Amino acid sequence: MKFKGEAVWVRMGSSGKPVLDSYGRAEMKYRQDDTRVYRPSAVNLIPVADGEIVADDPPPRAAPAGAGKKDHDGPVGNAVNVWTDGACSGNPGPMGIGVVVLADGKRLERGEYLGLGTNNIAELVAIERGVQLASELKPAPGRPIRIHTDSGYSIGVLSKGWKAKANQELIARVRRLMADHPQVRLVKVAGHAGVPENERCDELARTAILRGR
Repeated sequence: MKFKGEAVWVRMGSSGKPVLDSYGRAEMKYRQDDTRVYRPSAVNLIPVADGEIVADDPPPRAAPAGAGKKDHDGPVGNAVNVWTDGACSGNPGPMGIGVVVLADGKRLERGEYLGLGTNNIAELVAIERGVQLASELKPAPGRPIRIHTDSGYSIGVLSKGWKAKANQELIARVRRLMADHPQVRLVKVAGHAGVPENERCDELARTAILRGR
């Protein structure tokens, strides 16, 4: 198909039409082998008369029982994938968070107003909520939970041993929560770079601020 005049790859259903999420957005890549997925509105996609249709790769076969331990993080497709973002109108100022959880074909979203504070506080609380929401799904023991965040600060103070002068009580609380879920891994993503679920979390966080004021 074409998006803004450029040829793109779009996931299609058996009906020959794009597969849409509950918000009417399709799953799109600029190159077939891209790892980054975008979610444009379906109305912005234009069919190409001679467009090529390519079948998905078949799922990998399960390894034989006892074939060896899996990597601790596991494949992305097997993980409970969580996207989080914190927003602050002014710094300090009104704070909001957004969380999206994707697992087993299910999608959970949470937007929450936090009151007054800083952007770093909002990012940390968003991660805390993300772990809590993922654990509510009761994933199988050892199943990886990946928390995708654009906050280098949060990753640093939670998993890289950075020394923090502020927010020490909150950081300790989130660290304890993560210690209770050793399968949790923080993953850095680029902020405001068109990553669909990251953008959705930002939208949820900013909407929460507007509603909470």
